[in-house]
Amino acid sequence: METFVGREEQLNSLAAELEQVRTGGGKPGRALAIRGRRQVGKSTLVEEFIGRTGVPSVFYVASRQSAARELELFGEAIAAADAPAAEIARSGSLGSWDAALALLARDATADSPLVLVIDELPYLIESEPAIEGTLQKAWDRLLSKAHVLLVLVGSDLSMMEALGEHGRPLYGRLREIVVPPLTPAELDELLDLDAPAALDAYLVIGGFPRLASLPRHCEGIWRFLSRELADPTSPLAVIGERSVNAELPGEMQERRVLAAIGAGERAYSTIERRSGVEHTSLVRSLKALQEKRMVLRQTPYSSRGRGSPPRYLVADPYLRFWLRFIGPNLELIERGRGDLVVERIRASWDSYRGRAIEPLVRSAIERRLPDSDFGEALFVGGYWTRDGRVEVDLVGGRDLDRGGTIDFVGSVKWRERQPFDRRDLAALIAARPQVPGAGEATRLVGVSRSGFATHELDIELGPEELIAAWRA
Repeated sequence: METFVGREEQLNSLAAELEQVRTGGGKPGRALAIRGRRQVGKSTLVEEFIGRTGVPSVFYVASRQSAARELELFGEAIAAADAPAAEIARSGSLGSWDAALALLARDATADSPLVLVIDELPYLIESEPAIEGTLQKAWDRLLSKAHVLLVLVGSDLSMMEALGEHGRPLYGRLREIVVPPLTPAELDELLDLDAPAALDAYLVIGGFPRLASLPRHCEGIWRFLSRELADPTSPLAVIGERSVNAELPGEMQERRVLAAIGAGERAYSTIERRSGVEHTSLVRSLKALQEKRMVLRQTPYSSRGRGSPPRYLVADPYLRFWLRFIGPNLELIERGRGDLVVERIRASWDSYRGRAIEPLVRSAIERRLPDSDFGEALFVGGYWTRDGRVEVDLVGGRDLDRGGTIDFVGSVKWRERQPFDRRDLAALIAARPQVPGAGEATRLVGVSRSGFATHELDIELGPEELIAAWRA
């Protein structure tokens, strides 16, 4: 299936775990925690796996309701399933989570193992905080000894990461599967675009499989946007709103801070001014957004390590695009004037794209490291001074926290038709000694969408080289 490009590794991992459930000895049970960004396709992945294997399954999705109602819904999921326990569940209430889990463990066999999925586990933990302990008890007493594959799925990345930490009830019992967004190379494969167009598409829809199914093969960005934004129910328009509502229910201050960053504000002072959130609340909101992996905090990368203030960035490319262009214009889209929204995007696209591509460039280069072309660098960041007079797009070094020796500096010029030219080279050469740890031996890297009019750089990277980094 097209939408499962890039998911074979996760499907193979699930299949291997199920095989252990079928053939395991005294404790054949397996427990998995599957995490990934909202809308990245975790639930669809598990449904595809169940469909391919054809084994009995129970698929329950928590929904932030009361503890009693969540238990009722779990019973209804069992009753509707193709599992042996379904008939008993249909006959009446299961009474408790312990009873329901015991019932499911009872009839699972090597020939007919059970896949038990609890989706949106963080929602269930909110409603029923004791559920982790309940699952741990059921696992130790029953499920680990039964032919059961327990799959716990969640989009709250920090909570799902903490699930298996020392001191938590399920510590030492879970194996992890991470479902990442599709890469630019995988999106390129799906859409059959040239490299520049594939990267443009990635800046709009990110790596969400559902969004990746919307563009037609070889379709340009402007035709795609015109069609999708003419429909107020298009996933391109609604997934961003649903994601924000799910991650930040009722959190108005955090929403205002996220909106300010999405509008392009990067510095603490400008975020504070645009959001209207005062200092103490702003610190708290930024921390919460970082914990939810919605916002990244970036610091200058240099041998000095500290001195310049951090910057903030919306982590996901699609959500960044949605917050900048779609969210503020939903009323126009709902009134059938998506054409006006497309024109607004056109007017700001070059400047937006030029900055939005930078995190992708850094990720692409970092995937290539270590690479002797880039010296001994292992990490890539950017550098800026407090007054903003010096800003370098790419800075590569050997240490995560401090640059130490800077192996390369680079400039990204992502223009539609104008190549990287001698003026761009001169500006990069002038900026190089301003980066602490850099010197005349520090390599010069140029990144261009439209080729190079000068060939005095140490490294030249275009769209094809960036896409290739995700194929390596």
